[in-house]
Amino acid sequence: MSTTIILADDHPLLLNGTKEFLEKNWFDVIDTATDGNTAYNKILELQPDIAILDFDMPKLNGLEVAQQIKRNKLSTKVIILTLHKQESILQEVGQSIHGYVTKDSTLQELEVCLESLKNNINYIGKNLKNSIHLSVQTDIDFGELSPTEIKILKYLDKNLNSTQIAEELFISKRTVEKHRSNIIKKLKIDTTNQNALFVWLKNHPNIFNT
Repeated sequence: MSTTIILADDHPLLLNGTKEFLEKNWFDVIDTATDGNTAYNKILELQPDIAILDFDMPKLNGLEVAQQIKRNKLSTKVIILTLHKQESILQEVGQSIHGYVTKDSTLQELEVCLESLKNNINYIGKNLKNSIHLSVQTDIDFGELSPTEIKILKYLDKNLNSTQIAEELFISKRTVEKHRSNIIKKLKIDTTNQNALFVWLKNHPNIFNT
């Protein structure tokens, strides 16, 4: 079942461009809005899996919408997609928002962010990590991992072996092994232990919050 999304941005060109990209990548954009108040009402009515919100919108900004969602205990996860690079927004990752990506990033990074959220991993864009002093807890950098690598890591966390993962993802065992090798490199995991990835997962028991 595809992820349902409400998209809100007061710039029609950006709104339509992002919508088109998401739909080409099999995400289900169930509605759009051009101001924060309309976005919140649509989220309340339609209960999407994820809301992608511009920060700077009329009536309510993206963060205010996110705080309303949290206050009313809605299950919708929020990504702030904006030109703004602000530590005050960053501080809300893991609080009222689950992802923070800037518009100077590629749309492919937005896809990685969405995949992270589907796996219950909060996401901070690469450009933000390079330009803002991070005072929030970011021990593990999943930003380097591809959507497929995140899926494989989650399967490994469920104690599936490479053969089982290959069957789940309809790829070859050799491809899974290659992804595992890439994950180890990207996460800078010590490879002195033969089961390094499983040991690493045991040492990070709450990364998927499931």
